[in-house]
Amino acid sequence: MKLLNFLRDDERRAGVMTASGIVDLTEALPTRLTEIIDLFRIGEPALRAARERVAAATSYIDPATVRVISPVRRPGKFLGVGGNFRSHIEEVRHLGIAEPTAPIWFNKQTTCVNGPFDPIWAPRDSGQLDYEGELGLVIGRQCRRISPEEALDVVAGYLVCNDVSIRDWQMRNATATIGKSFDTHGPIGPWIVTPDELGDAGTLRIRTWVNGDLRQDGMTSEMIFDCAQLVSDLSQRCTLEVGDVLSVGSPAGVGGLRNPPAWLRPGDVVRVEIDRIGAIENTVCEEPA
Repeated sequence: MKLLNFLRDDERRAGVMTASGIVDLTEALPTRLTEIIDLFRIGEPALRAARERVAAATSYIDPATVRVISPVRRPGKFLGVGGNFRSHIEEVRHLGIAEPTAPIWFNKQTTCVNGPFDPIWAPRDSGQLDYEGELGLVIGRQCRRISPEEALDVVAGYLVCNDVSIRDWQMRNATATIGKSFDTHGPIGPWIVTPDELGDAGTLRIRTWVNGDLRQDGMTSEMIFDCAQLVSDLSQRCTLEVGDVLSVGSPAGVGGLRNPPAWLRPGDVVRVEIDRIGAIENTVCEEPA
């Protein structure tokens, strides 16, 4: 299933995207559902009810008549992984950066979460606004110290992420957190694709365009640490909870490493697309006063 949140007449609702349109799940359960991630908090009976509602659907909502919003409004944790694609390591090797021997985790403050088609703000205190098209995964079951063999069983599904970064702020300290956490700098979506529909997350093509110009074109098979290894590794350090979002790294082609650097500017349109998931597209605008 492709599970999504959307606004209809300014009301938050939850649904499933199908080839015929959106099936509204808001009234499908005894408890009114306005956040799709709550299906996983309730558990298998809720997921079963969702599948039954989709199978029995006779009416659909035209996606063009609603606003698709972030499928996870405020994750408990939003973390990314640095240097996890071999093509990206190759493009930074001249800077003395070697392939990591363990995942390099960094935090994105959850207030940066943004909708899949909402504006990205160009901050007034930096000109080094950059993009990173990435695969994201969403945790669907609480876990701690889980093995790599079991790790994918706790994944609710997968989505598209743009790990928007402010490079000068990112480089100010080793954690990178502030440069990764400006408001609106975590667009995710457009929906959560469940594992049974996605298939192998290690065979996905990731592409990023800026104003129609293809900037990134990579495969998740380039990942140094795959999704199972990442989930297992992080679970050894902290409890993973339903709704946590992990963004698993970016292939070569970011703007700051082009010659000359190609920073994002107001008016630029950034599109990130991943096979079998879909695409998010965000326009850069000036940070509002």
